[in-house]
Amino acid sequence: MNSLIELLLPSLWDTLYMVFTSLLFTILLGLPLGIVLVVTEKDHILPNSIVYNVLSYVINMTRSLPFIILMIFIIPFTRLIVGTTIGTTAAIIPLVIAAIPFFARVVESGLKEVDWGVIEASIAMGATPLQIIVHVLIPEAMSSLALGVTITLINILGYSAMAGVVGGGGLGDLAVRYGYHRFQTEVMLATVLVLIVLVQIIQLCGNKVAEILNKK
Repeated sequence: MNSLIELLLPSLWDTLYMVFTSLLFTILLGLPLGIVLVVTEKDHILPNSIVYNVLSYVINMTRSLPFIILMIFIIPFTRLIVGTTIGTTAAIIPLVIAAIPFFARVVESGLKEVDWGVIEASIAMGATPLQIIVHVLIPEAMSSLALGVTITLINILGYSAMAGVVGGGGLGDLAVRYGYHRFQTEVMLATVLVLIVLVQIIQLCGNKVAEILNKK
């Protein structure tokens, strides 16, 4: 039992490091992309068909790549950024690239739920596009965005387990090295159980935050 815990704890830490670091960069880069997707749509506050169509195409193209293929495809870029393609830090690069387009679409969906009447009222009061984005769109969509972050976080967690298959570290790597190659079923089961618990905790916390924000 002790040896199992000693195996799980470092791998769990590696997974949490990968997942939450990736989430941070995903939000920083994906949120602006989602906002641009919404505001550049036809009849929105900054309509621009060229920007919208190009950005939408790039996002759809990136989302269509399976994560394993994406990891292999961007190996030169990963090596350029972190100097290696093996380990938890290296795995963050493909995790972020895979999660950004997903989160951008989630942000787009959440912002589209904002009542257009509220936006029209802001325009009538002379608000600039930036003011509308900062003071109307984002605050009004906070509950939906919180749920979007939750879904994205769970998605990244799933990607991180796959990253372990190709040397990304974390729980996925532990499951492959011990559960698969060494036929230690108890390690595989323990890894699956930890992942299930993590997903449940993330979902419960995300739902609670979204509920609190919705009441406001």
